[in-house]
Amino acid sequence: MSPSTRLALLGACFLWAVSFVATKIALDVVPPLTVVSLRLLIAAGCFLPVLMTGGRWKTVADGPTLLKLLGLSLFGAGLHYGFQTVGLQTTNASNASVYVATGPITILLLAVVFLGEKLNVPKILGIVIAVAGVLVVMGMDTITGFELGGNLVGDLLVFASIVMWGCFTVFGKKVTDQLGALTVTAAVTLIGATWMAPIGWLEMQRTGFRPAEVTPTAWAAVIYLGAACNFLAVLLYFTALQKTESQKVGVYLYAIPPMTAVAAAVVLGEPITLGLVAGTVLVIAGVALTERG
Repeated sequence: MSPSTRLALLGACFLWAVSFVATKIALDVVPPLTVVSLRLLIAAGCFLPVLMTGGRWKTVADGPTLLKLLGLSLFGAGLHYGFQTVGLQTTNASNASVYVATGPITILLLAVVFLGEKLNVPKILGIVIAVAGVLVVMGMDTITGFELGGNLVGDLLVFASIVMWGCFTVFGKKVTDQLGALTVTAAVTLIGATWMAPIGWLEMQRTGFRPAEVTPTAWAAVIYLGAACNFLAVLLYFTALQKTESQKVGVYLYAIPPMTAVAAAVVLGEPITLGLVAGTVLVIAGVALTERG
C-alpha cells in the first residue's frame, strides 16, 4: 500500500471519527432532524458534479433503478442519520462510535437472514465477543436500570441506525454491484436530501427554530458533517479502495473508535473510562474475527 493510499484512509477515518463530536456540537443549537436535512443538502450539493460526470446520471435516472435508489435512501440516508443524530442527543460520542463499529456484524446477521449466508464458529465467536464489548461500554448501570431514559434510549437509537445502514448495505448489494458504490452513495444522498428537506423544515416550524440563532461553531459543525464527513471522507475511502484490497482497507476502520474517544475527550470533555477502552478492544477484536472467519 502506497503512502498516499494510507494517508487517504487515515484521513477518511479521522473525518468519520470526528463526525460524532461535530454532531454533538451541532445539536447544542440545531434540532436533530434539521441537522440531518442540512447535512444531506450540503453533501448532495457536493455530490451533484459526481453524478453529472461519466454518464452516471443516465444510469441513475432509469425508472426501475431510481425506484430502488429511492427505497435505499430511506435506509441509508433518512433513517440511518435520523436515528443516529437523535440518539446522540442522549448518549456519548465515544459510545456511539463503538456501537457503529459493530456495523459489519449487523450486516453479517442481516445477510444470514435475507441472503442465506452461513455462519461458522469463528464468526459466531466474533459476534459473542463484540456483543460483550458493547455491554461493557454500555455499563451495568445502563443495562440493569431498565429505565427508558438517559443513555439507554440514545444507545438503542444508535443501534437502530446501525440496523438501517445494514439494511441499506444488504438490500442495495445488487444495485451497488451494478452502478458502483460511489454512484449509489451520491444518488442516495441526493434523493435523501430531497425528501428530508421538508421534514427538517417542519421540525423548524414545530420547534420555532430559526437559522439566525445558529452560532458560527454550530454552522461549522453542520458544514463539516455534510462536506467533510459525507462527501470528502467517502471520496478518500473509495479512492483508497480502488488502489488496494478491501480487507486491508477495512483494517483502518478499526481506528475510528479510538480517534473519536480522543476527539470527544479534548473537545467535549467526555471521560475515557476503563469500560470504554476495554469494550472498544473487545468490539474491534470481535469484528476482526468475524470478518476473517
